[in-house]
Amino acid sequence: MKKLLILIPVVAFLWSVEGSAQQLPHFSQYMINDYVLNPAIGGKQDYFMGMSANRYQWKGITDAPRTYMLSVNGPLKYDHMGVGGQLFTDNVGPTRRTGFYLSYAYHAPLTEKLKLAMGISAGILQFMIDGNKINLHDPGDLVITNSVQSVLTPDFSAGFYLYNDKFWVGFSALQIQQSKLKFFDYMSNTTSVLNRHYFGMAGYRFNLGDDFILEPSILTKYVTPVPLQIDAGARIIYKDKIWLGGAYRHLDAITAYTGFVIRENLQIGYAFDFTSTNLRNYSSGTHELILAIRFNKNGLTSGSSAPQFN
Repeated sequence: MKKLLILIPVVAFLWSVEGSAQQLPHFSQYMINDYVLNPAIGGKQDYFMGMSANRYQWKGITDAPRTYMLSVNGPLKYDHMGVGGQLFTDNVGPTRRTGFYLSYAYHAPLTEKLKLAMGISAGILQFMIDGNKINLHDPGDLVITNSVQSVLTPDFSAGFYLYNDKFWVGFSALQIQQSKLKFFDYMSNTTSVLNRHYFGMAGYRFNLGDDFILEPSILTKYVTPVPLQIDAGARIIYKDKIWLGGAYRHLDAITAYTGFVIRENLQIGYAFDFTSTNLRNYSSGTHELILAIRFNKNGLTSGSSAPQFN
């Protein structure tokens, strides 16, 4: 048992260090999967959107991060309000994080086309360590190898989002409460903390004739004590149905992504990260797949107009 008490803080500390980039799920296609980064985005469109995001990070490295997320958001029948929810699980080696959140947003019209949205979200986060997946020097310690420890904690986020049909800019703070993770009631002190994350995002849609749109975008992330991380990229969109683009993530990876819309209401997006750090000596890269479906009041959307899934 003594070894277990030592092991848990060590694993949690390693998670905390690794978590500078991974305490929260990361997605390269942030311009599509933006709602999970900012609760104010919920309900910005006039339809409901359901999305599945799946990320397999650093292929070739044993027990590398794997993230699975489901989200849905859309407008209420009352003007200027939006709601949403998300469920995710993030697996890294012997650790697993699972979260469930609900959100509310108010979209205040500033002009005929310009809106300012403010949103909040609240939920529950579970962090778990599975001793069955830990190889020890002393394999006979059954207390450790057969032990699963977990902790539940509330979590809160908030953000704002300024947007119209052409541009958007937003800021959000996630894990505001900075909860401490205590695996035992008698642990008075712990260094395992849910660090507060700050996200900034912006983008613009340039019309290139009747059929093409150029959409540059940027995402910034800051969490103490890690330096500011920047994702910057652009995609070319053809008739709001097919797109191709790329991005650079500072000191981490180069990303290529593509996607298309099927039957006006289904979307598939795929991204591949070319690792630019020393991990490229051990990993062949990162795969990310997004599937989305759009609903209106009468069910699946239909018609000739192409949806803007971003």
